[in-house]
Amino acid sequence: MVSTGPDKAQRDSGLLISRRSLVLGAPLVLAACQTSGGVATVGLHNQPDLPGEDFDYASAYAATTDYDFKVPAIAYKKFDRKYWRQVIDYDTRERPGTIVVDPYSNFLYWTLPGGKALRYGIGVGRAGFAWSGDAKVRVKRVWPIWRPPRDMIARNPALEKYWKDGYPRGPRNPLGARALDLWQGSVDTLYRIHGTKKPESIGRNVSAGCIRMWNQDIMDLFKRVPTHTKVVVLSKAPKTG
Repeated sequence: MVSTGPDKAQRDSGLLISRRSLVLGAPLVLAACQTSGGVATVGLHNQPDLPGEDFDYASAYAATTDYDFKVPAIAYKKFDRKYWRQVIDYDTRERPGTIVVDPYSNFLYWTLPGGKALRYGIGVGRAGFAWSGDAKVRVKRVWPIWRPPRDMIARNPALEKYWKDGYPRGPRNPLGARALDLWQGSVDTLYRIHGTKKPESIGRNVSAGCIRMWNQDIMDLFKRVPTHTKVVVLSKAPKTG
């Protein structure tokens, strides 16, 4: 589901949604397989084309305006190309349409049919290593409000002022433009895949947060995956050939 208001579970998780939360509809079922950029794919209808050989990265990572918020451009050429959004060969037993998070290699994969995956670069906070396993995307949030957890406030008392009403949404918010909240059944794992106000953190391990993505990338993923998408967070670094 897409969040439209506060609920107890979200309050307890330290992430507060206001009654005026931005709403974006998301079908609960996967679309039939379709072709995008020459690759068969799954996910929501009317999703963006997959990046192919002639993909326009300058446009993909350009500055944009989203819900009246300005999203700065990404200086993507300053980063290793492996962290750019791209379709790759990917060997996995997971079904197409699954999100696989590899915090050890700083990659997030959205699996596609035919042994392919759409790969994104990520930054991994301390909490990104604190939990692993299988979950589902239960809540999708647009320009989410952030409430600092109590242990963070204990380390930095200046954050106490954001405990009640949360840090306002916008480009300076630590969760960035979008957030995907992972649940196991009725239990909030407190694990988030979200945007970031610090694009330089992609490809790195950082002190706080869960799984960070460039705002342009989390916005792209948000348009592809429905709620109830399976997410696998790896518990150890994958073996390489």
